Amino acid sequence: MIRKFFLFLILLLFGLASDAQSFFVPSDTLIKSRFNTALGFAAVSYTSFSIGLYRTWYSKYDKESFHLFNDMGEWNQMDKAGHAHTAYLQGVLCYKGARWTGLDQKSSILTGIICGTLFQSTIEVMDGFSSKWGFSLGDMGANLVGTGLFAAQQYYWDDQKISLKISSIPIAHPKATIYSSNGKGETSLLSRAQDLYGTSWLERSLKDYNAQTYWASVNVHSFLPKGNNWPKWLNVALGYGAENMYGGFSNNWVENGNDFSADNILYPRYRQFYLGFDVDLPKLNPKSPFLKTICSVFNIFKIPSPALEINTEGQIKFHLFR
Repeated sequence: MIRKFFLFLILLLFGLASDAQSFFVPSDTLIKSRFNTALGFAAVSYTSFSIGLYRTWYSKYDKESFHLFNDMGEWNQMDKAGHAHTAYLQGVLCYKGARWTGLDQKSSILTGIICGTLFQSTIEVMDGFSSKWGFSLGDMGANLVGTGLFAAQQYYWDDQKISLKISSIPIAHPKATIYSSNGKGETSLLSRAQDLYGTSWLERSLKDYNAQTYWASVNVHSFLPKGNNWPKWLNVALGYGAENMYGGFSNNWVENGNDFSADNILYPRYRQFYLGFDVDLPKLNPKSPFLKTICSVFNIFKIPSPALEINTEGQIKFHLFR
């Protein structure tokens, strides 16, 4: 299914490329056909997203009255970084879609704000009625930070000088045997990770917080005086990650009625802070409108490059590609 989807996407992109000079160029005036197309696409996307999310996820758990849930301590706040990144991304993409239809600047920014807030708030409301979770003020706050970062930059600078990006490098989890507290059961951190994050490369890339790093990629050239020699496409990126997480709040879990825990000395939960370089793909300024669109889409990912890591274990590491 995944292979068919990517094949379809490639064929679609090549098909659109044949008419890229006209199709991908944003309009200065409102084009009703584009507006109706974008509106229909947004409506179908939101409806499909909401129904699909409920059926594949929330329908498996019991429902109860709306309630709050304090998850600020979960996953070393990696999930909050993910919320901010996703809301930011949705705001940027919806803004660009609105500009493509010919909507003016302020209306397009408002569109980005509404889209970013609506999609993310839907998840929080569903959480609020689920017995397993609850409405998270922390998640909602992170969503607003992401949307606000997009909107403020677009309004005051008409540019995204600071972009939120993600990188994900699946890691090898330990295979060593771990015994339960009563000595009757055994498992491994690899097995625990597979239960939490899945087994395929795609699942692990999307779900494993241990593999992810979230970045604030700063376009240095845009902050320097005009005429500076800093390359327009070369960014400085600040990253945040965490490792050795095999549970939301702690590395303790129950499996087949047995209590397990990861050794805090061998596998301490810790935070990582990065300083590195990145490439601002749209600033490569390709001439083709089609390539500009491709660069804009893939700019959500940080380009692997040298980076320095400082972590809460007191270690300093150099990564050739991060």
